[in-house]
Amino acid sequence: MSERHQRPRAHHVEFRGVSGHRLAASRYAPEGARKGVAMLLHGGGQTRHAWDATAARLADQGFVALSVDQRGHGDSAWVRDHAYTFLDFADDARAVAAQIEADEGVAPAAIGASLGGIASMLALGRSPRCFSALVLVDVTPRLQSSGVASVTGFMREHVREGFASIEEAAEAVARYLPHRPRPSSSDGLRKNLRQREDGRFYWHWDPAFLDGPRPVVSRADEARAALEKAAPTFAVPTLLARGQSSELVGEAEAKHFLDLCPQAEQIDVAGARHMVAGDRNDVFASVVLEFLTRAR
Repeated sequence: MSERHQRPRAHHVEFRGVSGHRLAASRYAPEGARKGVAMLLHGGGQTRHAWDATAARLADQGFVALSVDQRGHGDSAWVRDHAYTFLDFADDARAVAAQIEADEGVAPAAIGASLGGIASMLALGRSPRCFSALVLVDVTPRLQSSGVASVTGFMREHVREGFASIEEAAEAVARYLPHRPRPSSSDGLRKNLRQREDGRFYWHWDPAFLDGPRPVVSRADEARAALEKAAPTFAVPTLLARGQSSELVGEAEAKHFLDLCPQAEQIDVAGARHMVAGDRNDVFASVVLEFLTRAR
């Protein structure tokens, strides 16, 4: 890339969730001919900014990329009924996909990490034509319980009391992700935090996501059964991008998914754990670009 080449810039857009709540998003568009459209859904406790580098790379290579803050996360609304089950996120994914298709003229490819991947699978199971392709980022219908416990355990830490500073939050992240080189700047982390009137910094998501009246773990058995039922019906190009050192999706979980969905492809990203895009975005983005180009 030449020194004169500028990275595609994000433009703020908004969508409406299934209950009419506001969903914030960033739209990255290519300067030249368009190859396709992708909708990117982050994992639990993250925001759309987890996809900044990936979305910019997609736009640079000709794809419109729309990264969405899911309900209760980032700049999107905290839903009044505190409905944060997997099925609620899936209904939002379907609603946003329909709005993207109306705006862009084509059904988007869904790229979903963890929570975003579960929502995408459930959405596709209910509406087989809502996406043109599916990329699952380190998520399958079955997950290793120990890995899930580790992720939710980290999310619960400091959720109520917050942090005295961004540097304190960075220390907590570094302890949780000791394998990842610590960034020289905390600007990226700042996008995942809100400073309240008390001066402390809090994660940019609704605590009811974990401990409200309808938290993400409620109706989990129903969602798991729906995932198992949905996977064999997928009729769009499907890719499982697994972190080679994932603590949630082991070889057994990946094989189970491929047995359910034999037309799906799998690629393991070396040097990556569960947060594949954050660990090895260079490799991950190249994999996704190659897949989406073939899937057009």
